[in-house]
Amino acid sequence: MRMTGSYPKSEVLPGPQRRRRWTVTEKLEMVAETNEPGSSVSLVARRHGVSPNQLFTWRRLAEQGALTATRAEEEVVPASAFRAQQEQIRELQRLLGKKTLEAEILKEALEVAAGPKKRLLQSFLPPKDVTR
Repeated sequence: MRMTGSYPKSEVLPGPQRRRRWTVTEKLEMVAETNEPGSSVSLVARRHGVSPNQLFTWRRLAEQGALTATRAEEEVVPASAFRAQQEQIRELQRLLGKKTLEAEILKEALEVAAGPKKRLLQSFLPPKDVTR
C-alpha cells in the first residue's frame, strides 16, 4: 500500500538558520490536533513536518503548563540562572539589612555624643524668656 502525498514538501529556510522555529500558538495548535478523535501524533507530525518525538515533547510540556506559561513570547531563563538570581537577591537584602542596622547604630551614637555638647552650649546662651 502506497500513500501518495503523505510526506510534507521540503521547506527551504531563508538565511543562516538551520531549523524551523515554531511559535507557541503553532505548537499548541499541533498538540490540540493530536487530541482530536481519530488523530494520532504521527499523523499530525507528518502533516506539519515535525518529528513525532518533538510533538510528544510539546504534548508533555503542554500538560505541565510550560507552553502556556511562555505564551507571552517572552524570553525564558533556565532554572539554574533563576536560582542564582534569587540567591543574589537574598545576599543583597542581607547586606542592605546589615548596612541599615549600622546606619541606625551610628545615628544613635551621634545623638548620644551630641547630647552633652548641646546642653553645654545651651548653658552659655541667655535664657529665651529674657527680653532686652
